[in-house]
Amino acid sequence: MKFVDEAHIEVFAGNGGNGCMSFRREKFIPFGGPDGGDGGRGGHVCVEADPNLNTLIDFRYQRLFRARNGEHGRGSDQFGAAGDDLLLRVPVGTLVHDADSGELLADLATPGQRAVLARGGQGGLGNLRFKSSTNRAPRQSTPGQPGEQHRLRLELKVLADVGLLGLPNAGKSTFIAAVSNARPKIADYPFTTLHPHLGVVRVAEGRSFVVADIPGLIAGAAEGAGLGHQFLRHLQRTRLLLHLVDVAPFDPDADPVRDARSVVAELKKYDPELAARPRWLVLNKLDMLEPGERAGRVADIRRRLRHKGPVYAISALAREGLEPLLRDIDQALRERAPADAAAVDARDPRFAAHDPSDAS
Repeated sequence: MKFVDEAHIEVFAGNGGNGCMSFRREKFIPFGGPDGGDGGRGGHVCVEADPNLNTLIDFRYQRLFRARNGEHGRGSDQFGAAGDDLLLRVPVGTLVHDADSGELLADLATPGQRAVLARGGQGGLGNLRFKSSTNRAPRQSTPGQPGEQHRLRLELKVLADVGLLGLPNAGKSTFIAAVSNARPKIADYPFTTLHPHLGVVRVAEGRSFVVADIPGLIAGAAEGAGLGHQFLRHLQRTRLLLHLVDVAPFDPDADPVRDARSVVAELKKYDPELAARPRWLVLNKLDMLEPGERAGRVADIRRRLRHKGPVYAISALAREGLEPLLRDIDQALRERAPADAAAVDARDPRFAAHDPSDAS
């Protein structure tokens, strides 16, 4: 199935039904009084995060969504039925933006989370509502209100703990295949990865984390080179970045240090906040070097890059050096969990702890 991580749609909530003006007409009851019922509410357009979906492909070809209108009121005290709500199902991690204002309407980060995108119009009032001691035969009713309509932009950001970053052919797909059950395409040419892949890494009984592999970045991605920046959004929810660097490129003119710096530069152009996230350097493809050359090559790259974070030397293909790396990732994620939860509370008041003393 084709991977789609952005879509534009229009949603139309249902209109409210009109109120009815009617009077009771029965034999031997000459003054039956008003009996016009209210109109029904129009249906809402809602959205729900479904863990069984992983792409927005359903919204690529169908872009108009309309909820049902409310029924009109009728005589004999009959109120119109409310219109059925329309429920749209999207993958977990979907953000819903207003296409015109850019406002974030919903961030569906947990399975089963729901939000109302467009509210249905209220039903009109029948003349039964206007009856009073001084107005025994009201001849007025109100029409139903129109439902809301919005142009929306859906954006999917996959949920993962760790994101893989690097040039094409740095070994990201080989790495995620070695540490999880994910099976991305692996080949000896650039851009074999055309869309994100997720893999679950199990480090111990009951302990695991999710790794996201995205297509490689190249110099000039900000200007559209390669696949551009379009997949970097899938790293924005991660807590840790693994920057994979090929220590033994096939091109004799290639420089691993220069290549690593170009990736960091593209990351800063896209999102400085993402570039400031913890980033570990993973020097991959040690199996391509002679055993006597490995230590010297790794030391030279570390010295020239002056990387401040942890540095690991591995071979994803030969599965060398993976255990210490995965163990340290698991430890770092567990240590960061309280700080990440506090950051979410500070950023979004909806997740703030409830203080009983604030109750009024």
